[in-house]
Amino acid sequence: MKGNNPYLIVFIIQAIYAAMFLLSKAAFDHGMNNFIFVFYRQAIASLFLLPFAFFFEWKTAPPLSFLTFCKIFFLSFFGVTLSLDIYGIGLIYTSATLAAAATNSLPVITFILALILRIEYLKITTSAGIAKLVGIVICVAGVATLALYKGPRLEFLSHHHILSSYHETKQLHGHESSVTWIKGCFLLLLSNSFFGLWLVLQSFVIKVFPSKLLFTTLQCFLSSIQSFVIAIAVERDIEQWKLAWNIRLLSVLYCGIMVTGVTYYLQTWVIEKKGPVFLAMSTPLALILTIFSSALVLGVIIRLGSILGGIALILGLYCVLWGKSREQIPKVPLNLEHASV
Repeated sequence: MKGNNPYLIVFIIQAIYAAMFLLSKAAFDHGMNNFIFVFYRQAIASLFLLPFAFFFEWKTAPPLSFLTFCKIFFLSFFGVTLSLDIYGIGLIYTSATLAAAATNSLPVITFILALILRIEYLKITTSAGIAKLVGIVICVAGVATLALYKGPRLEFLSHHHILSSYHETKQLHGHESSVTWIKGCFLLLLSNSFFGLWLVLQSFVIKVFPSKLLFTTLQCFLSSIQSFVIAIAVERDIEQWKLAWNIRLLSVLYCGIMVTGVTYYLQTWVIEKKGPVFLAMSTPLALILTIFSSALVLGVIIRLGSILGGIALILGLYCVLWGKSREQIPKVPLNLEHASV
């Protein structure tokens, strides 16, 4: 039974992310301001993580220099604050299904950024290099399909919805126009690019400040301050800042505690047990869960273009991951004459 635990944990992780896509979309569709949402999410995450960081790492953490603090500040701004703000706008313009599908491009985007920064390399003379190049091309094709091709509606399960009344009204008024949809796709891709850049650059900072939990808590705290400044500049109506016992409060609590808090620990555990490639290969689960949940909970009408684009992104993801795994296989020496029997 213990051997199956990582498989159960990655399913739980992707289910948490699928619920995040749905709850965020539901909160935005019910009128919550995206920038206020990000502030509350990061503030709650900071409050949730602070006791754990203080208890487990406060005494063992290395001294934080001013230069390192500045690096963490800018990491928080680009990789967390801007990424989440842009992601929220893109989600408003599109759908939870598209947001989940776009997430599959994140490992490929991260690889391209690492390639530009010369952290990764690409040898097209090897099978691994060809696989990674093919994966990048397929990923680009998938993004283009999501943005430019909607296709016919697949109205399965859409009559069993739970929270769809407001969402259906917006659909009937032409909310998902072609221009808006393309703009949303671009914003989701831009958000993933900022997040991918954050993944690449934080590896440099973690070398000089290896206290991971405290590092994450500090980023959440700085991001909450940054997102508050942005939110108060955009929205000053006090009514928009009020949280009642509704989908808005549920969404910010869920994203702050479950997504930022719980999945951080679960992902660290999976990477330790099975490695980062194993975790990355589970990403398509979130798309599958989101497709069915969107139809059941929000009454979203799934389009063929979202399915085809999502499949292309998954294929591109697996090509890049296969190429990476091939490169990590140790080469067996050809001369075995002196090998011990």
